[in-house]
Amino acid sequence: MKLHCAIIDDYQNVALKMADWSSILGSVVVDAFNEHIENEDELVSVLKDYEIIVIMRERTPFGASLLSRLPRLKLLVTTGMRNASIDLDAAKAQGINVCGTASNSEPPVELTWALILGLSRNVVNEHHAVRTNGPWQSSVGMDLYGKKLGLLGLGKIGSRVARVGQAFGMEVSAWSQNLTEANADEVGVRLAASKEELLSASDFVSIHLVLSERTRGLISEEEFKLMNPSSYLINTSRASIVDQEALIKALQNQWIAGAGIDVFEQEPLPLDSPFRTLPNLLTTPHLGYVSERNYQTFYQQALENILAYLKGSVLRRLD
Repeated sequence: MKLHCAIIDDYQNVALKMADWSSILGSVVVDAFNEHIENEDELVSVLKDYEIIVIMRERTPFGASLLSRLPRLKLLVTTGMRNASIDLDAAKAQGINVCGTASNSEPPVELTWALILGLSRNVVNEHHAVRTNGPWQSSVGMDLYGKKLGLLGLGKIGSRVARVGQAFGMEVSAWSQNLTEANADEVGVRLAASKEELLSASDFVSIHLVLSERTRGLISEEEFKLMNPSSYLINTSRASIVDQEALIKALQNQWIAGAGIDVFEQEPLPLDSPFRTLPNLLTTPHLGYVSERNYQTFYQQALENILAYLKGSVLRRLD
């Protein structure tokens, strides 16, 4: 008797093309679902008969309530090796194996720079003006050369963002609660004396931290008021690192010049969200990890996890 595997939140309808799923079709029936399902009752109705579920990052949370209503679930595979939206304790209590995959750090670096360049050269508005026969050249671009780039976090992603900034001729500094001068020296950036000093001195502030209890709400109204009215905030990390109401207020009151945001606390964004209409906000729909190479890594390794499970072992377990 075959097992059943659901691949959910396959927004672009590409999951079945990114790996050779034929290798398990003798043992497993694989179904891909493209539409995001928000309602838990509807999720249960769709997923209740599946022993294996493959999820894309944190698009759909798997908390204790949902897991308790999926008694047939035995293997939950998430893309990436970290997923704060899965209740690992509840999964373990139910005997559900939770596994992950590798994730490449280059795609969010590239998107970070897409947002910085889009803001500094007013790309979206100028593109729209050309398409609608609007004014020819309506803005004066902001030079990156000589500007100050402040990084909150200098891990794999932050370090790569720093090197690109250096290539543009920017002055790069970094801060995090655990960052040392030796770590900063390795990348060739200045260690900021404090978070406050970094915020007040930077033309662009880009966030590259893991969400934790220490980093949740790290940027609030107080921090926005420390930033310069000509500065920009970039967040391709996690929405909750920034107080969302404070971000809206900072943009509405022009405490900062603008922001480039890829991550939101509720995704997809509600239709009435202020983030859809703020004129000094450049938004993307959580595209930081959405690239062909990452998707190939995600789904090929998800398939490897399933093959291991069929052989009685667990690969890349999340603890």
